[in-house]
Amino acid sequence: MTADLAGAIPDAHGINLYRADRDAAALFAHYLPDALFRHLAPHFDRLGALAGGRLDDLAAVADHNPPTLRLRRRTGEDCRVIEKHPAYVELERIAFSDLGLAAMAHRAGALGWPEPMPPAAKYALTYLFVQAEFGLCCPVSMTDSLTRTLRRYGAPSLVARFIERLTTLDFDELAQGAMFMTEQGAGSDVSATTARAELQPDGTWRLHGDKWFCSNADAELAMVLARSEAAPGLKGISLFLLPRLSGDGRPNRFRILRLKDKLGSRSMASGEIRLEGAEAYLVGERGQGFKQMADMINNSRLSNGVRAAGLMRRATTEALFTASRRMAFGRRLIELPLMRRQLAKMLVWTEQARTMMFLTADALARADAGDAAGARLARIMTPLVKFRACRDARRVTGDAMEVRGGCGYIEEWPDPRLVRDAHLGSIWEGTSNVVALDVLRAIARDHALPALKSRLAGLLADTGLDADRRAAFERVIERAGALAEHAASTGSDDLARQSASALYHVTTAVGLAWEARKARLPHRLALAQLVLAHRLEPRDPLTGAADATLIDAALDGAAMA
Repeated sequence: MTADLAGAIPDAHGINLYRADRDAAALFAHYLPDALFRHLAPHFDRLGALAGGRLDDLAAVADHNPPTLRLRRRTGEDCRVIEKHPAYVELERIAFSDLGLAAMAHRAGALGWPEPMPPAAKYALTYLFVQAEFGLCCPVSMTDSLTRTLRRYGAPSLVARFIERLTTLDFDELAQGAMFMTEQGAGSDVSATTARAELQPDGTWRLHGDKWFCSNADAELAMVLARSEAAPGLKGISLFLLPRLSGDGRPNRFRILRLKDKLGSRSMASGEIRLEGAEAYLVGERGQGFKQMADMINNSRLSNGVRAAGLMRRATTEALFTASRRMAFGRRLIELPLMRRQLAKMLVWTEQARTMMFLTADALARADAGDAAGARLARIMTPLVKFRACRDARRVTGDAMEVRGGCGYIEEWPDPRLVRDAHLGSIWEGTSNVVALDVLRAIARDHALPALKSRLAGLLADTGLDADRRAAFERVIERAGALAEHAASTGSDDLARQSASALYHVTTAVGLAWEARKARLPHRLALAQLVLAHRLEPRDPLTGAADATLIDAALDGAAMA
């Protein structure tokens, strides 16, 4: 596990990724109810060990042995069978059955807990799992999100028909979920959807058309957008539940044309689908499909941000492990000033994402409980975490590769897989531009900014900071809010990214300062101050930085692996 400082290359394989993370236990305890944390603590520890060892091994094998599509049986019959490597199937069993990641928000019994778990528990476990395996987290998220959307909008009879298989912990009985939305001419612009839904005389629906990017392509159930009305744009689109098998038990009328050869998430099958009169069930109101699908998309966006946070944490753990053990010029890398600065940057971006993940999970829990302010808060925080965390993950994973040096570029190490997987987040469920514009929509249409500013004021008041420090935070909250309000009210789309970044940075800075006191992690205040200094306050780029004290405080004890 460890390496001689003067000899072999440091290798973190086999470490417990939960124990190696100095803040994990304290933050999980802070954001979870006490009884639930005490129940889950041994599961976190077990998952941390699995993620650093067995799961990591399985993920590497699955990444190098992607799924294949078999179109005909040897007898000459047509089929659409996706063959998955046994390593990926074992990962599926652990995620869906052992951990219950897709079911725990919807049913009792996952990991022995007697009731459904709150979002913070689900995302804490996902945060650990994704540090080993990214690709499978897409099917897990879509199964969870499909179940949520079906329960919210589906007819009671439809929910009753499928809910048990969607939420079972028995892997052999499980029905996984997917979302087939993207078309060649309708990616981010859903209003350009051309897939058709035709109502039959017997009241059933049939779907026709092509879907261009369908992850978890052989899922038992998929949510699909199709045009059911003559009205143009989004008004004519409805949401449908597409089963893999039709009502008579035969394969439904759609074909998997091919699988995608992807840069990352190679372990999981994404494909192109042709709907040829496929049987489907209307979900929710006709012509309101995008509004209903938006619930699934937003849930997936939050999950996407969680996965980006987890990837950054794994990359940072690897970098800290290497830097604290590798020698250069007679010193450990972590003692060298430039390396310390680089590691501190990575740590700031990593911990910003985790703070935003938990704050958004808290907002979602409030929204699900019927809190109107919580719903507005979740509405704006979800695109914020998706926008910024997914972009930062590309930088952090790339920097971690650089810390390891030439070995980091070699596929037998985890760095290349982390880099490849990190690039998906900025595209999937909306590109950075699209999601930044959604932040402005949340402000202009859903009046979400006052809820965010109120939440930040409440957190700031609970930080225990002195008046001068608190005033510095209050100034940037006001300025970031003013910029975002101006961009939203004037339709200044060119300011969308700048506005979204400002709101993300100010939210995470306040959140980090709050956690420093409430979770008793004082070094997180140094992280908050670095965000303040480098992302929110005026700074002369030609002036020598004086951050050594903050960097020392941020890094103190960080390399605990």
